[in-house]
Amino acid sequence: MKLGQRTGVLLAASILAASAGCSTKSEDTATPGDNGDGGEITTGRGVEGSTIKLGVLTDLTGAFAALGADITNANTLFWEKQNAGDKVCDGKYEVELDIKDTGYVPQQGVQLYSGMKDDVLAMQQTIGSPINTALESAYEADSVVNLPSAWAKNLTNYEGNGVVGATYDVEMTNGLSYALEEGLIKEGDTLGHIYFEGEYGANGLAGSKYMATEHGFKIVEAKIKPTDQDMSAQITSFKAAGVKAILLTVNPTVTASAAGVAATQGLDVPIIGSNPVFAPGLLKGPAAAALKKNLIVSSPINTFDKHPEILADYKAKYPNSTPSLGVLFGYGMSDIMRQIIEKACENGDLTPEGMLEAKGELTDIETGDLIVPLNFSESGKSPSLQSFILQPADVDGGAKALTEAVESPDAAGIS
Repeated sequence: MKLGQRTGVLLAASILAASAGCSTKSEDTATPGDNGDGGEITTGRGVEGSTIKLGVLTDLTGAFAALGADITNANTLFWEKQNAGDKVCDGKYEVELDIKDTGYVPQQGVQLYSGMKDDVLAMQQTIGSPINTALESAYEADSVVNLPSAWAKNLTNYEGNGVVGATYDVEMTNGLSYALEEGLIKEGDTLGHIYFEGEYGANGLAGSKYMATEHGFKIVEAKIKPTDQDMSAQITSFKAAGVKAILLTVNPTVTASAAGVAATQGLDVPIIGSNPVFAPGLLKGPAAAALKKNLIVSSPINTFDKHPEILADYKAKYPNSTPSLGVLFGYGMSDIMRQIIEKACENGDLTPEGMLEAKGELTDIETGDLIVPLNFSESGKSPSLQSFILQPADVDGGAKALTEAVESPDAAGIS
């Protein structure tokens, strides 16, 4: 479908999402039971008796703490419901999550993984492009399947990473294509791009630069650190340069500053962001009006109006939260891990290596329209070319969908 048509806590350091004890098994063994076809399932590290343990390296106290809490809570909610129902592998296994907070610090993530690696089958979540990048060699050495809560293109190079959505360059491409089709910007415009140093920001910038070559845009770059919060200097520079849109590959705090300063300076232009730039809490702040008017977000995640049952379950379990669309992402990525585990059991190999093989066999992953369709069979490519285009609104999750999952005419050229 083309754009322009109708077209997301503080937890204990280790949370049990099952009733069984933790695993210490590291060698492969043949377990009793079968794979659904009468054959035995080979298991190893991270599987003990009837329990599978998955690792979670999240951010509960750093730059993406609000998003990390929602994703991680949703991981927990999904597996609690799965364990209470059919379980995985024809009811054979329950799933336990070992959850650790990295604070969005790569060195902390590396140290925490070192402490859990002998006891987990796979990584249900690792948040942040810098932390995923820092851990890539360790994950590869340990044959770990990992679902990043991050979308940088470099993360697709390791076959065990299952990036859950389009990479940031594709997201930016889809967002800019939508803005072009809707007449929010035009070819040849000057655009200002604020982006974090590191893999996240660099990959978003690759998307805007690609679109500049395709559509004649002039990109005014403003690289910042994740600790930077006041965007006054950057927006002042953009206004002087005559930008016709502001592009963001940052966190919600920076988004709020950029939108607020732009409004104060009279820079009333579209703001186009990659999916981590927005959180619903921003709509309670002083930049709310500017965000609802000007911000569009290119996202792998759908909206709550399409999934009211998940919202209801989440609010019942976490009544004091303000759910973001990270809830739907966390729930959807858990279902993706379930599908990988089920495929590994079907293959009779529930070892880390068996999980790698199973992950690579999944070419058309669907999550009931929670997340864009995915293909995990090709390393080095964006697993999807589709995005939902969202706009902040006073609804649950803080955003409404302007499109269904769509692939822009430009996306194939950057994948």
